[in-house]
Amino acid sequence: MSAARLLHAAREKGVRIAAAESCTGGLIMAALTEIAGASDVIDRGFVTYSNAAKQEMLGVTSDSLQQHGAVSEQVAAEMAQGALARSRAGLAIAVTGIAGPGGSEFKPEGRVCFGLAMPARTDTETIEFGAIGRAQVREATVAHAIAMMLRALDGCAPHPAQP
Repeated sequence: MSAARLLHAAREKGVRIAAAESCTGGLIMAALTEIAGASDVIDRGFVTYSNAAKQEMLGVTSDSLQQHGAVSEQVAAEMAQGALARSRAGLAIAVTGIAGPGGSEFKPEGRVCFGLAMPARTDTETIEFGAIGRAQVREATVAHAIAMMLRALDGCAPHPAQP
């Protein structure tokens, strides 16, 4: 995980970052803002732990929550798109998952769905970290989210300077 590399890449591309976090409860933004100077790249973070918060703050639809559940790529995509639309960011990451303990046969402990939105596209993926413990799932989620954003910025052309 290289939060410093991500901030550097975003700075070079002229892209601001937003995050919509459920299972990490703000840890992605904490990792990024731990680095001095992050304020020129970080726009805002949304901690949307409840379904109501996902709907009210990010515009996640009740249909998606009912049909797919909160831990789904559909909801992760809507969270990322909502964060992008409700911020001044050019890149938004969203995470929703089951850090544990617990889970079910259909949604096991350690499953995390990621959404990444940029103006022209939204990508999603699901990672099964397994029942490695709550703290470890959350830490692995932060690392994966940062890596996902870095990969997205690698394929991103620089934005013109903002006034």
